Order: sequence, then C-alpha cells, then structure tokens
Amino acid sequence: MNHTALKISALIFLLMSIISSCSERQQPPAPRPNIVFIMSDDHGYQAISAYGDSFNHTPNIDLLAKEGMLFNRAFVNNSLCAPSRAAILTGKYSNMNGIKGNGNEVFDGSQETFPKLLHQAGYQTAMIGKWHLVSNPIGFDFWNILPGQGAYYNPDFIDSAGTKRAEGYVADLTTDKAIDWLNGRDTSKPFCVLVWNKAPHRDWMPALKYLHEFDSINIPVPSTFFDDYSTRTRAAKEQKMQVAQWLAANYDLKENFTVSEPYQRLDEAWKNIFGGLIPGEQAAFVAAYTPKNEAFKKAGLQGKELAIWKYERYIKDYLRTIQSVDDNVGRLMDYLKEKGLDKNTIVVYTSDQGFYLGEHGWFDKRFMYEPSFRTSLIVKWPGVIKPGSVNNEMVMNLDLAETLLDVAHVKIPGGMQGRSMLPVWEGKTPEDWRRYVYYHYYESGGEHNVAKHIGVRSDRYKLIDYYENKDWELYDLQKDPMELHNV
Repeated sequence: MNHTALKISALIFLLMSIISSCSERQQPPAPRPNIVFIMSDDHGYQAISAYGDSFNHTPNIDLLAKEGMLFNRAFVNNSLCAPSRAAILTGKYSNMNGIKGNGNEVFDGSQETFPKLLHQAGYQTAMIGKWHLVSNPIGFDFWNILPGQGAYYNPDFIDSAGTKRAEGYVADLTTDKAIDWLNGRDTSKPFCVLVWNKAPHRDWMPALKYLHEFDSINIPVPSTFFDDYSTRTRAAKEQKMQVAQWLAANYDLKENFTVSEPYQRLDEAWKNIFGGLIPGEQAAFVAAYTPKNEAFKKAGLQGKELAIWKYERYIKDYLRTIQSVDDNVGRLMDYLKEKGLDKNTIVVYTSDQGFYLGEHGWFDKRFMYEPSFRTSLIVKWPGVIKPGSVNNEMVMNLDLAETLLDVAHVKIPGGMQGRSMLPVWEGKTPEDWRRYVYYHYYESGGEHNVAKHIGVRSDRYKLIDYYENKDWELYDLQKDPMELHNV
C-alpha cells in the first residue's frame, strides 16, 4: 500500500472511531430501576415454603424466589424491631444510628438514610405501614404509617395531616395504600416504595377468611421444643420466652373467647389489642375459637400435653396471619405486571428479624441463636439476578441501604457500615466478601429477660459473650446446627 493510500485508510479509521464514539455517547442511559421493598415483622424464614420444611404454603413469596435470589444466610445486627429498621434505613449498627432497643429511643431522621438519598437523586419515595421508630418519617414524598405497633383490625394510620382510622384488615389496607400511591405517582421519575407490614407480629390476629386455616392438621413441635438448656449458660435458662409458660392466656392464646362473653366486655378487655373489632368481626372470632376452647377445657391437659396445645394454638395463629401477607405480595406483583413495571423493578422481600417458632421451646426473638439472628431475604431483579438463584454468602440487613443506593447510581456515604450486595446479586461475589458477621443485643431484663450479649459468627463457629453475666458460649455449627451443645 502506497503512502497516499495509508493516509486515506488512517483517515477513514479515524472518522469511523469518531462516529462510533458519538453514537455511544448519544445512547440514552439505562433507566434506573424502581424499588418495591416489602418487609414483614417477625416473619421467620421457617414460615416461608421456599425455604423448605414449613407447614404453611406461601406461593407468592415463593414465586419471588423462583424468579429471583433466595438468601440462606442473611443476618441482622440486633434482633429487635426498631433497631433492625434503623439499621436497614441507615446502613449502620445500632450504636451509630442511635436505636439500640425498643424503648423510648427516637430515631434521628436528620441522619442519612437510603430513601432520603434516593429522593435527593430524583426518586419518588413513599413509606407505608409499620414504621415503629417514634419520630415521623423524613425524606419521603409520601408517608402513611401505623402508630407504634398498630392494630390488625380497623387500624389507625398517621400521615402529615393527622390520624385517621381505616376500616379493614391491616395487611390489605397497607397494600391498598401502596397501590393507591403508585397509581398517583409522577410517572416521569423512578420510585422507591417501602411496604412494611405489621404481620405476623404478636398477638397474631388472622384475617377473618383465615380463622379456620390449619384447623384440620396437627403441627408437630420442633425437635428442640423440650430443650433443657443443660450445656448453656444461665441466659438461656433465665429467659421468659417459653411457649409453655410465658404466652398470655387471654390475647396470645385467645383462651377466653366464648359465646357467653358479652361483646361489650370483649371489646373493653381487648380493645387495645384488637383495634376496636366491630360486632361482626367479634362474632367471627367468637365462633372460630369457642368450640376449640371448649374442647381444650374439657381435655384438662397437663404437663407436656398442655405445652404442645399452647404451641399449636400459637403456631397456627402465627401462620394464619402470614397467609394474608403472602396474598398481598401477590397483589403487588400482579399490579406491577399489569402496569408493565415488573421488568424494571427490584422487589425485595425480607423481615426485620427472624423469630422462634418453638425452637428451644420459645417464641419471640432477641437471642443470637440462628432462628432469630438469621432472617428471610429474597430479591428479584429481572435481567440482573438469575432466576432461581440460591445464595449462601453471609449478608446483613446493614447491606440493604448500600445496595439500593448502588443500583440507583447514588454515591454511598462513607459512614455506612454495610457493603453493597450488587456484585452478589449479579453472581460475581468478590473474593474479599465478609467472612464474619457481628451482633449486639443491648437490652436486659424486661418482659422477656434476655441478657445483653455480643457475638461473632463465621461459616462454622459462633461465639457469644453475655458480658454482664460474664458468661461465654461457643458453637460448632457444622457439628451442632441446632446449637444445643455449648463447647
């Protein structure tokens, strides 16, 4: 090739490069994903059928797992409602975000949270359902929350205009409000909506249509239900979480629903718990529980048989409330598909922590043992997360804030203490991913009498320090997954 031909060839190559570069620059950026963040309260992974070995069936949550990624080892930093919520919002441990317990601590809304940062970056944001952080939400275009724990039936909701009672069942109402907000949003912007359920928090009040669910089956107690704590330190022995001893007869076990109970008296006795059941709802509860209670009283159960009856009453009511949560997950997914939003929407399903469903004989949470330390986490993101993925990396509730900022191309603040799970979601877990998770429970005494403790868990071992008791526990999770043998 002569000199002139070389110059012409180089010029053509240069022009093609410029055209290609301009073409690339002119391509519109991929739209940022929408985010639907669904959280339930005290929903143990054992009560999601996608995790296996559950006695309930959760087809809509299971479908999320089929279409997304299920995490087998998601953990919380502090197994209590308010501390977990604060950690999720801020990506920081309890000592850094200011919420260590469920007492009177007020969440400082001036600190950075992932919804606030998304809002500043152009997202429309909404918070609907159970907030449980005392102060009002900040950084949302819209919020409508339950006061405190909220009620299952005919609950009050609070927004910027004040408090208003809604008629219906809380899981349905929370989803109604989320869909109403989605219908009225600014469609030119991406959105992030937190749909945070009350259920299945204590006192486990099912929707009317599920009052008889599981009536025809016996649910066996877990293998550790009659645990004697023989190798454990005094913290496990001194707790007040045993199903056999510490469930309240009236509202936890609903032992005194009878046809002879006058409706007025029923309403007065349980009005704070039942949220003002109207007469028709009261009648449905009375009709559902009266024959069961009469059979129970006639049986005169004692000892282990009585403990097993209490467990069955507890677990069936717990599972019944979850069925409504699952129904409403389905409603939200149907809405996204109907509106053509499902392809570019991340859906997160999680719980604020795990829960004891009879393991070690317990209900509630707090301890660093697996049933409450470990939580459910399922994420769907079409085109990014491989459908049907199962992940065994150790992730934490602290990671959610960083991850949701990362996927929205928002800078992650240096003060956040988790780590973006985005590469994990993409199936590209970094070699330096965490090998340990840390835990700190700050309360002591109180209704459940669980001692303060800190701890660390690796792939195989768990070390717990009950620092006020000056006691230590160490578990080999490979040999002892039920944590029965403190070594």
